[in-house]
Amino acid sequence: MAKAVETAPPLDLADRLVQRALQAGADAADAAASRRLSLAIDWRGGALEEIEREESLALGLRVFVGQRLATVSSSRADEADDLVERALAMARLAPEDAFAGLALPQQLASAIPDLDLDDPAPPGTERLTAMAREADEAARAVAGVTNSEGAQASWSRSETALATSNGFCAGYAVSTGVIAASAIAGEGLAMEQDSEYRYARHTGDLPPPAGIGAQAGRRAVARLGAAAMATGTMSVVFDHRCAASLLRHLAAAIAGNAIARGTSFLKHSMGQRVFAPGIAVVEDPHRRRGLRSRPFDGEGLATTPRRPIDDGRLTGWLLDCRSARQLGLEPTGHGGRGGRPTPSNLWLEPGAASLEELLADIDEGLFVTGFTGFGVDIVTGDYSRGASGFRIHKGALDHPVNEATVAGHLKDMFAHLTPASELEFRTGLDAPALRIDGMTVAGG
Repeated sequence: MAKAVETAPPLDLADRLVQRALQAGADAADAAASRRLSLAIDWRGGALEEIEREESLALGLRVFVGQRLATVSSSRADEADDLVERALAMARLAPEDAFAGLALPQQLASAIPDLDLDDPAPPGTERLTAMAREADEAARAVAGVTNSEGAQASWSRSETALATSNGFCAGYAVSTGVIAASAIAGEGLAMEQDSEYRYARHTGDLPPPAGIGAQAGRRAVARLGAAAMATGTMSVVFDHRCAASLLRHLAAAIAGNAIARGTSFLKHSMGQRVFAPGIAVVEDPHRRRGLRSRPFDGEGLATTPRRPIDDGRLTGWLLDCRSARQLGLEPTGHGGRGGRPTPSNLWLEPGAASLEELLADIDEGLFVTGFTGFGVDIVTGDYSRGASGFRIHKGALDHPVNEATVAGHLKDMFAHLTPASELEFRTGLDAPALRIDGMTVAGG
C-alpha cells in the first residue's frame, strides 16, 4: 500500500518553511520541496514479477544566522517545525563562513522558461506492462541468450519548488519514462550479462521496447568467449556509453568548489587549450525535453547555455554563489542543493570521422564498452579503471575482453581524444564514441 504524503503543493511547502525559519530567528533562508510519484513494472522470464507504485516527499531547508549556516532535510511535512528548530540550532553552533549567503536579489531568475519537461499523457499500468513484456521477450529471443535478468518499464513525475527569503518562489514539473532490459548468455562459469536502457522526459519519445531488449541480448551474446589481450601502450576507443564518463570528470574538475579549494588538476587552466583545436563541449540547460534541463538552478538563479570548452579552450568554471564569492567571480547558474555546483545538459560535439573510420588504422587496441571500479583522481588527473570490451585488431573488433585495465592522465586524454561523428542524447551527459591514442592497457 502506498504511503500517504502531504498534499499541499511543493511551492506552498517551500514558502511555508522559509517563513517559519524567519519567524523562528533566521536572518535568511531558502527551502526546496519536491513531490514524486512513480510507477514501475518488472517483467522476467515470461511473467510479471512486480508492480511498484511509490509516492514520496523531500524537503530541504537551509538557514543563515549571520554568516553561520546549516542545511537539514526531511521526508515529512508534519515535521516542519522540528526541521526549522533543528536547522537553527545547528546553524548557531556552526563556524562562521565568510562566503555564505543567498544570491543577491538582482541575480535571481526573473523568467521561468517552459522546457516541455512534463508529459501530459502519462502511461498507465497496462501500457508499462506491455512495454516491459515486449523488451524482455525480445531479449530472450536473441540466439545465444540463455536467461534474462528481466526488463523494466517505469514512469515518474516530480514537482519541484524553491523559495528564498529574498524574493524567489517558483517551481516546475518533470516526468521521466524508462525502458531497461538485461540478458544473460552462455552457461555456468562462461555466462555473460549485458543490458540496454533508455530514458525520455516524454514516454512517447522512447524507442520501441523490442529494440531495447534485442540490443541487451546481442550485447550479452557478443561478450561470450572473452580472452585476455596483450599489455602495452595503444589506442583505446570508448563507446558512447563509456565516453560520457569523461564529461563527468571534466565537470568535476571545473566545478567552482574544487577550483576554490585548489583540488582540481585543471585549477590553472582557465583560458588554456585543454582539448585539441576544434573540440567543443556544450551545455544547454534549456534543451527542450532534455534529461538535465532546468529553468533555474538550486539557488534560484537563471540557467543559460554556454560552451565550457570552445575550440579546445577552457572558457569558464561552473559556479554556485559560494564558490563564485570565493573566487571573486559572478555565479553561473550552477547551484545545486547538495552543496556543490552541478551542470545541466552537457555534451561533447561530434567530430567528422565515423566510428568505423576511427577504428580503421588501429593495428592493436581496445574498444571499451564497460567499466568496473572507479580509479579517477580529480586532484591529480590520474586515471586508471577496470574495463571490458573488445580487442581491436587491424582496424576491426576481434574477441571480447574482460578484466583489462586502462590508464593514463586526464590532461593527456583530453588533449588527444578524437570524437566520432555520431552523437545521441541519452542521459543529459552525452558524448560520441571517442578515440584516445597512447593509453596504457594492462590485459587481464
